[in-house]
Amino acid sequence: MSEQMKETIFDIRDIRVSFDTPDGTVEAVRGVDMQVRAGETVAVVGESGSGKSQIMMASMGLLASNGKASGSVKYRGQELIGMSRRQLNRIRGAKVTMIFQEPMTSLDPLYTIERQISEPLRVHGGLSAGAARKRALELLKLVHIPDPERRLKSYPHELSGGQRQRVMIAMALANDPDLLIADEPTTALDVTIQAEILGLLAELQKKLGMAILFITHDLTIVEAFADRVYVMKKGKVVEEGPTEAIFQRPQQDYTKMLLGAEPEGSKPPVDSTAPILLDAKDVCVTFGQKGGLFSKGFELKAVNNVSLALRAGQTIGVVGESGSGKSTLGRAILQLLPSEGRVVYQGTPISGFDRSAMRPYRRNLQMVFQDPYGSLSPRMTVGDIITEGLLVHEPQMSARERNEVAVKVLEEVGLDGSVRNRFPHEFSGGQRQRIAIARAVVLKPTVIVLDEPTSALDRSVQKQIITLLRDIQESHNLSYIFISHDLAVVKALADYTIVMKQGQVVEEGITADVFDNPQSDYTRDLMKAAFQLREVLQRQAEIRA
Repeated sequence: MSEQMKETIFDIRDIRVSFDTPDGTVEAVRGVDMQVRAGETVAVVGESGSGKSQIMMASMGLLASNGKASGSVKYRGQELIGMSRRQLNRIRGAKVTMIFQEPMTSLDPLYTIERQISEPLRVHGGLSAGAARKRALELLKLVHIPDPERRLKSYPHELSGGQRQRVMIAMALANDPDLLIADEPTTALDVTIQAEILGLLAELQKKLGMAILFITHDLTIVEAFADRVYVMKKGKVVEEGPTEAIFQRPQQDYTKMLLGAEPEGSKPPVDSTAPILLDAKDVCVTFGQKGGLFSKGFELKAVNNVSLALRAGQTIGVVGESGSGKSTLGRAILQLLPSEGRVVYQGTPISGFDRSAMRPYRRNLQMVFQDPYGSLSPRMTVGDIITEGLLVHEPQMSARERNEVAVKVLEEVGLDGSVRNRFPHEFSGGQRQRIAIARAVVLKPTVIVLDEPTSALDRSVQKQIITLLRDIQESHNLSYIFISHDLAVVKALADYTIVMKQGQVVEEGITADVFDNPQSDYTRDLMKAAFQLREVLQRQAEIRA
């Protein structure tokens, strides 16, 4: 059956989304039409803040309390806009499911992975506890979670970002949905796992006849994976059509800009005589659980004898696959979790310092987290979030002075100072990341650990953030530890690179040397996977043919 003859199962007409804010009404989506046919994959692309995700949140009745939606969204003829929560719940999680962009905020921190996957199986599928557990284990195996039996008993904070995203995918696929809405489903994954997950989705789509609505900033994935594309800008669709036509013959300048956006430039190595600000020796982090009467204990060496020396003005990139220990290393160095080894900051050993002992050093040792939405309090305004640290470290400042500082630092990261009165949920992913950077910079630190700060951003916004980080580094003489699975971004921003695998350093050196002449097989495989992802995805796309 031709694409034109397939039934339209998801029909969006003149959808409009707005938010009431202290600064007035913000129109996030302005009259958009979209259709998804049975069994096809439709991609929605555009810069951060273009309204991609808000269309889907409105469609599923998941807008924030200050959000309003109008227009029509029909699933197989049923109108979803205005539908009661009870009626929507019969569709959400069963017929139509979503994979969200930020898995840490979508998973309940108080429940085990088993309970979170089993719940929709029991509610929508009517499975018993035993059958739900068996199906949950099957799903974890499907999405390639290591040691799935043990991970069933894990909590979200015990998984890496990539593993949490795979859990979200498993939950979404639990009841064999008719339509899967995937909102940036691979942003937290390294390229090798991206290919696995997309291949899995392709296989399941062919097996189940499932349609996929794919919201993403990764155009490489779109080209290989989607049948049709909608390009969005500032709440409107500016171009649409078959994927091949959009990529080979784009009509709009905006589309051409998106297709041509790639991280550029490189950072020259710092002088070897530059002072060492942060010196970490043989850092180890071990996670474990004692055995019980009916269970075995386990011990996992998440970081195993890792050392690094960060010099003034330097950017050290830390790369590796999901679960390699990158983020754990960053947190351990800043004494945000228990670790062994020795960490010295400007001559002072800070290893083992508790929260109280670390307080005087926090303003100089800042961190920007992978998930900006999860790290920004939803109950605080942006201004309060940014200036919270000043209450601790600059208690003599008046409220008026703090407000002036908030305006200045927001403008420094490319946001209008007036947004200080708004709340985090009113911003796009890229804007939230700028806010997180502003919160770190406001204290004028000497070292910032950046944990996947561009993973959820489209390429054009990535370029903006890279430029922003370079400018801030130069103007404030900052040193960065830049943690990422995106090798193109690391190559553009870092002057020294460490490659990690299973908690250990397998290679390190000047960034240009590591990228141009990798010495370890693992690094070579990582580079090959990163820069040949298009070929990998094209092979996966053949599954769908």
